[in-house]
Amino acid sequence: MARPVIARAQMRAAQKEGCDYVSHGCTGKGNDQVRFELAFYTIQPSIKIIAPWRDPKFFNRFKGRNDLLDYAAQTDIPVTSTKAKPWSMDANLAHCSYEAGILENPDQTPPDDMWTMTDDPIKAPNEPLDITISFEKGIPTKLVIPQKTLTDSVQLFKELNHIGKIHGIGRIDIVENRYLGLKSRGCYDSPAMTILRLAHLDLEGLVLDAQVRSLRDQFVTHNWTIYLYNGMYFSPEREFVENTLLFSQKRVNGEVRLRCYKGSVYVLGRSSATEKLYSEEEASMDSLDNFSPEDTTGFIGIQSIRLKKYGLQKAEEGESLSRA
Repeated sequence: MARPVIARAQMRAAQKEGCDYVSHGCTGKGNDQVRFELAFYTIQPSIKIIAPWRDPKFFNRFKGRNDLLDYAAQTDIPVTSTKAKPWSMDANLAHCSYEAGILENPDQTPPDDMWTMTDDPIKAPNEPLDITISFEKGIPTKLVIPQKTLTDSVQLFKELNHIGKIHGIGRIDIVENRYLGLKSRGCYDSPAMTILRLAHLDLEGLVLDAQVRSLRDQFVTHNWTIYLYNGMYFSPEREFVENTLLFSQKRVNGEVRLRCYKGSVYVLGRSSATEKLYSEEEASMDSLDNFSPEDTTGFIGIQSIRLKKYGLQKAEEGESLSRA
C-alpha cells in the first residue's frame, strides 16, 4: 500500500521540478520495481526511468547487500543494516517488513531483536487490555481504552500500534509468491492493522447482508488485493473494484469490544445502533415469534429435490454415496 503513495508523491515532485527522468533503488528480483514503474508510467506516460539494479554496470559492481555495505563503510554513508544484521527493513506507520540476509533460509527462525514494532508475546503483560473500536461506513472513528478516548484517525492508529506492540500482536512470517514468479520469505509486524482487521471483519458479520459479503469476499477483496500486490493500483480495474468495495461498507456502522493479550486479540462482543439485520428475538432458540418450524419442512424438501436425483443417478451407476 505504501508503494502507490510513494510513487504519487515522487511524481508530484518530479512534475514540480520539470524532471524528464525518475529513479528508484528496487532490486531486479522484486515486486517493487513493477509497482513503482507502472505507477510512474500511468501518472506521466512520457516519463523515463533509471533502474540501477537492472543496469549491468551497477549490478556487476555491486552483486549484493555485502558489496553495498562495504561501499557505505568506505564512503562514510550512514545505513541501518549491518553484516551482523543484514536483512532489509521497510517501515511505515502501518507495518515493518523484513527480508533478505539470513531470512532467505525459510527455516531460519527470526532473531528476537529483529522485530521493531512488536514486543515478544512471551514477555507481554500478564494482564489483558480491553478496548472498544467504533466504525462508520467501515472506517474506524473512535478508540476507547481505560485511560482515554481517541477520535483523530492518525492518533487512533498510533495508539493501536502502541497497544499492539506492548502485547506482541501482529507478527507474521510467510513465504509469498512474487509477481515475477519467484517465491520469497518475508516477516512483518503490523500491530494496528491486525487489531483493526479483526474488529472490522467481526462487525461485518453483524451488519452486512450475507450475499453482499459473499460477493465481496469472493471477488472484490480478492481482486483488489491482486491489483495492489501486482502494481496495478493506478488502473481502471482497481478503480472499478474499489468503488464496489466502498458500496459494501455503507452500512458497516457499530462498535466492537476486544481483548489484547499475549500476542493475540480476541473479540468480546459487537453492537450496532443503526443496522438491524441481526435480531436477538429471531435468533433465539426460546422464541418462535415471526417463525414457523413447519416452514423448514418445505425448505428442506425443495433443497433435497436436486440431491435426491443425484443420489438416484449414483445408485444407477453402481456407486454408493455412503462410502464417499
